[in-house]
Amino acid sequence: MIEGPNGLLLVRRPDDDESLPGVWGLPAVSLAPGESEEDAVRRAGREKLGVDVEPGAPVGREAGMTDWTARVSAGEPAVPQPGANTQYTDLRWGEPAELVPAAREGSLCCRVLLRARGLDWSP
Repeated sequence: MIEGPNGLLLVRRPDDDESLPGVWGLPAVSLAPGESEEDAVRRAGREKLGVDVEPGAPVGREAGMTDWTARVSAGEPAVPQPGANTQYTDLRWGEPAELVPAAREGSLCCRVLLRARGLDWSP
């Protein structure tokens, strides 16, 4: 989770995404074998947003997925990025409440953040 003066960095998944089509959510990445969570946060920044990020602290955990705070240490986030498995189609700064639709669709990272912020995402 990258937070800036204008809110959280939100990314939009493509309309043909098999799990969360067209949904606005948080940048996320699955752990590679032998990879630490901190290294996965750095890789997500490089591969998905084209920036260097510094991991902060864990925000919360659910079903084996941990949300981390991170700050951009070099570059300006941009999408899509060549070679990324999930090609985000757009990005913008927004508020945590804007993640409710993604949480309802099944986004674990959005559920973790909303729960950590004390926001209800249930229908």
